[in-house]
Amino acid sequence: MPLITPLSQDANPQVAELAQFFNETLGFCPNSVLTMQRRPAIAKAFINLNVAVMENHGRVTSDLKRLIGYLSSLTAGCRYCQAHTIRAAERYGADAEKMENIWEYQSHPAFSLAERAALDLAIAASTIPNGVTKEVSDNLREYWDDGEIVEILGVVSLFGYLNRWNDSMATTLEDDANESGVKYLDGQGWSKEKHQ
Repeated sequence: MPLITPLSQDANPQVAELAQFFNETLGFCPNSVLTMQRRPAIAKAFINLNVAVMENHGRVTSDLKRLIGYLSSLTAGCRYCQAHTIRAAERYGADAEKMENIWEYQSHPAFSLAERAALDLAIAASTIPNGVTKEVSDNLREYWDDGEIVEILGVVSLFGYLNRWNDSMATTLEDDANESGVKYLDGQGWSKEKHQ
């Protein structure tokens, strides 16, 4: 049972308008946003940050950003965000081979060296204490420029917030996100757990 029950999608017209962004990314407005809107300023700030972080500026593609979010959420243990990020990766055209082999990204041929460096950062930056070492940083700089690194770490940081929010709130997982979780993550031991 969630800590706080989400409000209806139309509880705040300004939040509802901003939340249309999620219709593209997920196909629905997440329950996390519907809970945040109990304090509309938080919901609006979060949605605007999400839009800014996920905006595609080039080489850090929309599907790669969702895979970064997935590994960050996997590292943090948030089942809700794992399902959301794998769903969004699928909706943004991530290669099925990458989604099916994300756990072996360091050696699987579907992943480029640049993608591996970005995903290494996602895991290292999502651990507590922080695991970003000189080796991780140097490897990242081999493939990505400063602006791209800001984008990558922006995704990790956004999901740091979401992982804590959704795990603490025990946010109820939506049916469509659950479907994607079952499709891509079930074989790796994923389940809704407290997000029933």
